[in-house]
Amino acid sequence: MTLTRTQVRDLLDRHGIHPKRSLGQNFVVEPNTVRRIAELAGVGAGDRVVEIGPGVGSLTLALADTGASVTAVEIDDVLVGVLAETTAGRNVEVVHADAMTVDWGAVLGGAGDADWTLVANLPYNVSVPLVCDLLDDVPAITRMVVMVQKEVAERLVAGPGDDAYGLPSVKVAYHAVGRMVGRVPPSVFLPRPNVDSALVEVVRRPEPAVDADPARLFTLVRAGFGQRRKMVRRSLAGLLDETAIVAAGVDPTERAERLGLAQWAALAGVPAPTGSGGES
Repeated sequence: MTLTRTQVRDLLDRHGIHPKRSLGQNFVVEPNTVRRIAELAGVGAGDRVVEIGPGVGSLTLALADTGASVTAVEIDDVLVGVLAETTAGRNVEVVHADAMTVDWGAVLGGAGDADWTLVANLPYNVSVPLVCDLLDDVPAITRMVVMVQKEVAERLVAGPGDDAYGLPSVKVAYHAVGRMVGRVPPSVFLPRPNVDSALVEVVRRPEPAVDADPARLFTLVRAGFGQRRKMVRRSLAGLLDETAIVAAGVDPTERAERLGLAQWAALAGVPAPTGSGGES
């Protein structure tokens, strides 16, 4: 059981809810879409799922129908009440919190050493930093199936030389294997957005893809993509000199957008010039 477009409209009208642009609220109102997402997530009885930005609960109900236990994290205080209504009697825990600042150890801690799957229609305004932060800081989440704007999806799964390749692409490649697993048209949302969406699967690796100090690695990546059109001998000036870049086996006239994860790791393994620094 999930919610139809008419049911979602009725819920919003009855509770006097107007979707907030500031929170990126576009509710999924097409039952086949949420069932498809739940199927792609591959979760079932005994699995633990965390959902971020559940809205009125359309996807939440589809996930609960699989037999998985669902923890739904919602920032909007009015929608928390709606979720309590729509998920009553289901194996769903509603957490009223901001996913960007919540204590994930407390939210997921009840599962002990269990792995979690994140399944969510992520608000567009937090999707990239949220995915990156969860990869960095919440190892209990071992798999993600997220619906994001198509452009965001491309940034998460891009490779060297792709127009969308950047810091988020390197972050995903370091921690996980990411791939686009589907497209979603604007027509399944209320209100209807002006962009297409896509589904991305991110599967965490048992260990990072390269042996490199992550603080040093992502200091360099951030600096490189901060001036992505410049040669790395210029964009990394102050962090690595040209001799060090050559020692890492990287062409100093190359640009950040052309360097793969292994090349970034090689650069991170070269000692920094005396007095240089940087934070991750």
